[in-house]
Amino acid sequence: MLKIFIDRPVLSTVISIIFVFLGIIGLETLSVEQYPDIAPPTIVVSASYPGANADVILNSVIVPLEQQINGVEGMTYMTSTASNDGSARITVFFEQDINADIASVNVQNLVASATSLLPSEVVQTGVTVKKQQSSTILMIALSSDNPDYDGQFIQNYANINIIPQIQRVRGVGYANVYGSRDYSMRIWLKPDVMASYKVTPEEVTAALQDQNIDAAPGQLGQNDNQTFQYTMKYTGRLKTAEEFGNIIIRSQNGQVLRMKDVANVELGSLNYTVYTQMDGLQAIAIGVSQTAGSNAQQVIKDIKAELAIASESFPSGLKITYVNDANEFLSESIRKVIHTLIEAFILVFIVVFIFLQDIRSTIIPAVAVPVAIVGTFFFLLLFGFSINLLTLFALVLAIGIVVDDAIVVVEAVHAKLDAGEKDPKKATYEALEEIAPAIVSITLVMAAVFIPVSFIGGTSGVFFKQFGLTLAIAIVISAINALTLSPALCAIFLKPHAERKSFLKRFYYYFNVGFTATVHKYKSALTFLGKTTHRWIALCIIAIAGIIMVFLLRTIPSGFVPQEDSGGVLGMVTLPPGASLERTDSLVQKVVKIAEKAPHVEHALNITGVN
Repeated sequence: MLKIFIDRPVLSTVISIIFVFLGIIGLETLSVEQYPDIAPPTIVVSASYPGANADVILNSVIVPLEQQINGVEGMTYMTSTASNDGSARITVFFEQDINADIASVNVQNLVASATSLLPSEVVQTGVTVKKQQSSTILMIALSSDNPDYDGQFIQNYANINIIPQIQRVRGVGYANVYGSRDYSMRIWLKPDVMASYKVTPEEVTAALQDQNIDAAPGQLGQNDNQTFQYTMKYTGRLKTAEEFGNIIIRSQNGQVLRMKDVANVELGSLNYTVYTQMDGLQAIAIGVSQTAGSNAQQVIKDIKAELAIASESFPSGLKITYVNDANEFLSESIRKVIHTLIEAFILVFIVVFIFLQDIRSTIIPAVAVPVAIVGTFFFLLLFGFSINLLTLFALVLAIGIVVDDAIVVVEAVHAKLDAGEKDPKKATYEALEEIAPAIVSITLVMAAVFIPVSFIGGTSGVFFKQFGLTLAIAIVISAINALTLSPALCAIFLKPHAERKSFLKRFYYYFNVGFTATVHKYKSALTFLGKTTHRWIALCIIAIAGIIMVFLLRTIPSGFVPQEDSGGVLGMVTLPPGASLERTDSLVQKVVKIAEKAPHVEHALNITGVN
């Protein structure tokens, strides 16, 4: 049956071309990332209770929500955080194979059932449920050297003009501002004045709710035999500090008590718990994450293109700084692996050429390698994998393995030619008939080594599954190639060894002499160790190697993945509970000044916050 591929080389060539074309499709379609996505699906439930402390948040918000969420299908565990700024956050972790969208819907339904148990203020502000995306791929700092633009202005400018554009980029999961400073009408009550007027905070709140509303007054002149019909309009929600200051709290005997009499009203920030600076300038920090399966490199490239357009209309003094760009580290890592891939291919080509000592014989394995490597990318696409460091490392390792099948075919055909066979096609028939079972068995054995890696459970299994299956796929393609294209090329190109040129003849002569001498010494060593009186030496060597291995296993530091330098340093400063924002920021500023004195520091972003 395999003779058909020798008799019809076009068929064998088409099979390999199909593998290459499919591989190119996979190469262009696959997402690019540093490592496979191993993080389990997580759903974040967040709520806000303005003015409440951490204890109140814990008892009135987190506990009712946890009681309802606990036990949702596929959940492994959950964590919760209550802060003194009135925020509550519950993170629910799910099993690896759970669909994140389904998990989000299930959590949303359970949160809805807990609404009646929450304070009305929490219900009014809303309880949000969203999927937690993977780690941040891009950190953007928006800063201004114009003193007219403070952090609040920058925050709101970003909310209107920048963040919506980022979120519209395909592949963006979310764009989140660290420490929101949205505009808000702040009413700072005066306790002493309120005491003199005997006004309670509840009266102030009731006046706000009663007079800051949107209303539908209706129409005049409808169905009343009038010439004109008028639609009545209400002023609606108040917008300026002056309008809020004129809210009437109490009116009695012609005397009017207004909001501005008992409070200072100003347009301020929604909260005062975070302060952000970039290189000493007021700024905001925007973190961007990607959706699952998207191409990190393309997402970052598209975001930068959008921001380049948006920056053309920035107010004077406003600028963008890319603090953390995962694309830089990812591109450099991928580039290094690709260089290694090319270097490995060149080294394999040189080694094959030296040992086969024939350029025609070398070309055949050299053709087989790219067919197997490129064709593997299509199957990575079918399995839902990505181009990452693990799959690329697997391909680097596969180069040395996939070339073996083609070398076996070439060597077998050359053996027939050296034995006196003059027709390369007949030599290929005979050789393939002898070695085809061996190629199939070698492929099965190699696949049996790497495929079981994909059955490892837990996070490690997800991590190394792509590595093992990538190698197994490349090995299977190389076996198909060795049974189709390689025999066809052997029948066409191979010839009995001819007389070589003087330089190559001398080179091969000395190489063969040295190689033969090495083989003789190796055989002598095996003969020496194989004697009954010397077998204890081999056992001692094995024992010493085992002791050294155990020692190294105990002394070498262990880790899940190698630690790599991404070009940034993250530091945290923690003060005692109750420390104010101003006190915390003064200490952070000292730390930043020390850090800026370090060599090669380009930017320093500091985010100061209190709970």
